[in-house]
Amino acid sequence: MPRTYDIGEHLERFIDSQVETGHYADASEVVRAALRLLEARELARVAELNDVRAAIHKGLNSGPGRPAEQVFERLRRKYGTIG
Repeated sequence: MPRTYDIGEHLERFIDSQVETGHYADASEVVRAALRLLEARELARVAELNDVRAAIHKGLNSGPGRPAEQVFERLRRKYGTIG
């Protein structure tokens, strides 16, 4: 079922230029290619967000945290001071 969208003059000119250069046969091909890229970007964003959520969940379930100063003191004893 055909749909109509107002994409503005700038994008209309871009679509026309892509067809004129021969990169695409018609405007529909340009729009489909653009939507495929948008879909791929969105899927990558969702995957990255899921990875971040998994890392947070893993961190929260890894046991109690330690104060930073305690960790730094242990590193100072192990490696000495730098400088």
